[in-house]
Amino acid sequence: MSSKSKPVLSSSIGKKLIMSLTGLFLCTFLVIHLIGNLQLFKSDEGYAFNNYAYFMTHFTPIKVVSYLLYASIIIHAIYAIVVTMNNKTARPIAYKQYDGQANSKWNSRNMGILGTIILVFLATHLQNFWWKYHNDQVPYVEYHKDLSTGTVTTHELQATDFTEYSVITENGVEVTKARDLYKQVDYAFQNIGLVALYVIAMAALAFHLIHGFGSAFQTIGFNHKKYVPIIRFLGVWIFGVIIPIAFAIMPLYFYFIK
Repeated sequence: MSSKSKPVLSSSIGKKLIMSLTGLFLCTFLVIHLIGNLQLFKSDEGYAFNNYAYFMTHFTPIKVVSYLLYASIIIHAIYAIVVTMNNKTARPIAYKQYDGQANSKWNSRNMGILGTIILVFLATHLQNFWWKYHNDQVPYVEYHKDLSTGTVTTHELQATDFTEYSVITENGVEVTKARDLYKQVDYAFQNIGLVALYVIAMAALAFHLIHGFGSAFQTIGFNHKKYVPIIRFLGVWIFGVIIPIAFAIMPLYFYFIK
């Protein structure tokens, strides 16, 4: 008698493992992305943020990581769909009596809905900022920074005056020409519908991560009782509360305050 076992990555556990690893990688990106986006709150007319945007899109190691990021989003979403479908196929007839609230938390039962909201948000986010930035559909700006005082002044550039990002120093003044993604962010977040979508998406992200972060560590076997409280704290308070709130504040800041 011979038996064949499924390859690890095609098994149910394997699929969940891939989801966990891609999910944790995306969590790491969230931290980095948040740190960079905090430049939006600086009172420098986007000088720091636009320089950050250029660095993130032109520094080779970062570009490589960005491709891994795109792949991780796609893989994570596909495997989430596959695992959900497999679970339904494995149990074609539902239990006669089932109390969802008694057996699991709301967010764990609705990860698919939460994930769908996040995917819609990502598509909108990429279209408004990533696509327009990479396809010259944003304004252009020239910054003059006095190196002795740190004072920054801005001058809007016409498309005919801009060829590529550049930084030169003349007579103690640093002159930077850049795509003005900051102004595009400011413009986009004057749309209350877009602001509402971002806030709703961040709420969905919060619930998604509160369950997903801890679940990912459990799947990869990192669930020693010594570390479970730390993982739970990070999942709930850092990824489930602080990071989503910080991202949600950004569109609200531009709509109501900026």
